[in-house]
Amino acid sequence: MPAHLTSYLIMLPIVALLVWRRVSRQFGRQPIRRKRMIFRIVAFSFLGCVLALSGLHRMALAEGLVGGVLIGAVLGLLGLRLTSFEVDPRKGDCYVPNPWIGGLLTVLLLGRLAWRFLVVWPQMRHAAAAAQVGAYPAQPMGYASSPLTMLVIGQLVGYYICYYSGVLLHHRRFVQAHPGVTEA
Repeated sequence: MPAHLTSYLIMLPIVALLVWRRVSRQFGRQPIRRKRMIFRIVAFSFLGCVLALSGLHRMALAEGLVGGVLIGAVLGLLGLRLTSFEVDPRKGDCYVPNPWIGGLLTVLLLGRLAWRFLVVWPQMRHAAAAAQVGAYPAQPMGYASSPLTMLVIGQLVGYYICYYSGVLLHHRRFVQAHPGVTEA
């Protein structure tokens, strides 16, 4: 098996697990887990900063990322307006996310990744075959440098930073209004 395909065989189950976990969090009552949400905000902020560095060599990538973050922030605010907050006797302060917005973002990301893979697959096969016969050395392809892909990733980054920040603000107000409740 060619070495460049091995990484896809490793990444495919990981991506499938992450997508399954993401989709399962879009339905039903979710407890507010403060530390996890803060970690996710920090992780998405770090991811956004690292991706913004790619804009140093190609401005279109930075523009795609910034546009995606802005669109994602607007979707995050809309998601907060459509989220209902409830108090569960066992779980405490909970939220019920709107499944349509999260589902839309998931479909956009998976669709974009599948499209890029379908476009790049023939190029990877051609490059691997040419490298085997010694026609030219294998060169990195530009499949990872698409402004549209950066736009979709930026939407996720902006959405989750905005959405989780809003849920945490709601939770802080809830804890202040109900002194007997402890923060998780």
